[in-house]
Amino acid sequence: MQPTIEPMRERDVAAVARLRLATFFEGTARTVEEDAAGLRRLLAGDGFEVAFVARLGDIPVGTCLLVRHELEPAHDLTPWLAGLVVDAGYRGAGIGSALVRATEAHAAVRGVETLYLYAWEARDFYAALGWNMIEIFAQDDETMALMSCQPRA
Repeated sequence: MQPTIEPMRERDVAAVARLRLATFFEGTARTVEEDAAGLRRLLAGDGFEVAFVARLGDIPVGTCLLVRHELEPAHDLTPWLAGLVVDAGYRGAGIGSALVRATEAHAAVRGVETLYLYAWEARDFYAALGWNMIEIFAQDDETMALMSCQPRA
C-alpha cells in the first residue's frame, strides 16, 4: 500500500507529536503537549510553513516540516526542511523520500530558490536525493552537516 502524503491536519497532531518526541526528544524535558503545540502553530500559520504527514490508511507513519527557522544561532539561513521521521516499522519503503519531495515541491511553489537542512546520520540519504553538502560543523557537541538543494515542484 502506498502512503498518502498531505499537509497535516488536527487529527494527526497527537500521533505525529508522539512520533517526533520518541525520535528527536527522548531523554529531554520536552513533552508531547509542547511538541503538539508547535505543530498546531504550523497549522494556524500563513501557509508557507507546513507539516506534511505520510498516512497508511488513517495511520500517520511519518512527517516532514518546512519551517522558516531551525537550529539557532548556527546559521542565518531560511527556509529549512526539518523533522523528517518515519516510524521504524515503515522505513525503507520510500516514505521518507516521498515526504522530502512533497516538502521540496511545497517550497518551490512558494518561490523558494534554496532550501536547507541539518543532518548527520542521514546525510547520505539526502545526498542520494540531490542535496549538497555545504559545511560540517559542531552544534551542542554534536557533528552536523549543513546541506542545501534547489527545490523543484
